[in-house]
Amino acid sequence: MALEFGIFDHVDRHDQPLRDFYEDRLKLMEAYDRAGIYGYHCAEHHATPLGMAPSPSVYLAAVAQRTKRLRFGPLVYTLALYHPLRLAEEICMLDQMSRGRFLLGIGKGISPIEVGYYGVDFKNADRMFAESLAIILQALTQKTVDFEGEFFRFKNVPMELEPFCKPHPPLWYGVVNPDSAERAAKAGMNFISNSTAAMVKAKVARYSAAHKPTAANPAPKLGMNRYMVLAETEEQALETGRRAYRRWWKSFMSLWQKHGTAPTNVNYPPEIDGQIADGRAIATTPAKALDILCGQLAESGANYLVCRFAFGDLSLSESTRSLELFQRHVMPGLRESVPVAGE
Repeated sequence: MALEFGIFDHVDRHDQPLRDFYEDRLKLMEAYDRAGIYGYHCAEHHATPLGMAPSPSVYLAAVAQRTKRLRFGPLVYTLALYHPLRLAEEICMLDQMSRGRFLLGIGKGISPIEVGYYGVDFKNADRMFAESLAIILQALTQKTVDFEGEFFRFKNVPMELEPFCKPHPPLWYGVVNPDSAERAAKAGMNFISNSTAAMVKAKVARYSAAHKPTAANPAPKLGMNRYMVLAETEEQALETGRRAYRRWWKSFMSLWQKHGTAPTNVNYPPEIDGQIADGRAIATTPAKALDILCGQLAESGANYLVCRFAFGDLSLSESTRSLELFQRHVMPGLRESVPVAGE
């Protein structure tokens, strides 16, 4: 199994008018498609500049039409905010319109503030997530839905739509700790982790110990996520990365600071240098990036490298320049030199 490359995107706002912002993002999708990127994963956030794709299905319908090979999906649909039958129908539409390129990322979300705006008590999010996922999987694989739970009850609901990919689109999960890696393994999900190489290694180990290959997911992708800014000189990359990250961090913290509280389960330093120091961000030349990533992938055991080429106030030209350098100098070197689990 070959090393694959993906993209994670908060779709976070900067000063560009939204109509131009969306068009530039879609042009970037076309560039990812041309570059041979496997998958594009966008976040779902609400009432915050961190997320300009609060309706991932609407956004991804446009991505489907602007690309030919690129797989795509949310990371994640915040299931507590959806009626599960309605979401199952949207999933079927996206998978059919893209001829099976949809990647179904699901989770409970990380922000009590965001779901609270919608009248959802975050302490119920885990149980709502479990019920919604069970209903969605039933709706994607059966002609009728019957369910009796704490939050949802359905009796003999017909499903006229079905997904293109059988039995359903691949499942994806954002893994925060080794326990959630084990849960993802038992549920047959692929995962992406925004952690140090050592932490990803621990998650891969827990996942591998619990995973049993199935027809739906015989060779799961175990992803490691990295900020990526490349330039001809390290000084250029650092200058660009520092500027853009400050804007991203301001957007990330916006809602938490408004409510006078701290993020849950995640901790990001205010400067990109903190993430460069622990390996979660790379802002350098392609040659140095290749060396760093070879070491991180070998240590972590990840078989899916996920990059953030667009964040903060990076322009389309800055993001595409990093992507071009990555495609030309880093991707081939990693595929040649990094052993991948399963080979």
